[in-house]
Amino acid sequence: MAMLGVIGGSGLYDLDGLTGRKSIQVASPFGAPSGEIVTGELGGLPIAFLPRHDKGHRLSPSGINYRANIDALKRIGVTDVISLSACGSFREGLSPGTFVIVDQFIDRTFARTKSFFGDGLVAHVSMAEPVCGRLGDVIEVAGQGAGIALHRGGTYLAMEGPQFSSKAESELYRQWGCDVIGMTNMPEAKLAREAELCYATVAMVTDYDCWHADHGAVEVSAIIAVLQRNAAAARDLVRAIAPLLAAGRPALCPKGCDHALDNALITAPEARDPQLVAMLDAVAGRVL
Repeated sequence: MAMLGVIGGSGLYDLDGLTGRKSIQVASPFGAPSGEIVTGELGGLPIAFLPRHDKGHRLSPSGINYRANIDALKRIGVTDVISLSACGSFREGLSPGTFVIVDQFIDRTFARTKSFFGDGLVAHVSMAEPVCGRLGDVIEVAGQGAGIALHRGGTYLAMEGPQFSSKAESELYRQWGCDVIGMTNMPEAKLAREAELCYATVAMVTDYDCWHADHGAVEVSAIIAVLQRNAAAARDLVRAIAPLLAAGRPALCPKGCDHALDNALITAPEARDPQLVAMLDAVAGRVL
């Protein structure tokens, strides 16, 4: 049965409307997740909600324990993850308030641990198609039904932050063909793939970054106003997604997300670090 994990980004620190609501603390061998996970049911679907920056936005993008977040969600039975993330736009047509169903990433982060694996148990997963197309289809249908301005497809540039871009950087990323920019979806998407979770990003546009002649420098005060409107629409989107996922989920993801580790482990069984193997009981237990 499907269980949807919702990771709430800037401006989205709670998810209302859940029946059987309770807050749980999940212990992870990779450290502490961002905060308590709120569980419940929505539209007949089990839900787990985790605010990425914790309530009150106490965590910076570089300070988030992405490994603990993904491990904790997998550990409690989450099968599908939707990341709701504030972002800037590089395209005139992707105006503030638009939601972009991202299909590609460029990772420019440099201060984060990006894999569950490492010395003692090496693994290489494919990131050619970094998000789940099946889950993207569900989000698109749900968004259209809820009357939300959605754009299907786009490349998300993940920057380290916490500062916003310089104008030179903004123009460079536009030349690269990027569509939106944010600070939090990497290494989150990579870790979700390693954990064999179906993962999709809904990038919620708050501003035009600093390339736009009519906008100039990004102002936090202006972003917050858009964040509040986007958060309300994001809750509507999740409410529309839930019954669609509850109606049925294939036993195996047709995009292969839930079997991403099938040919990924490189280290010979006799050379594997027992301590690391034990830490990976939730993430990679299926293949270990």
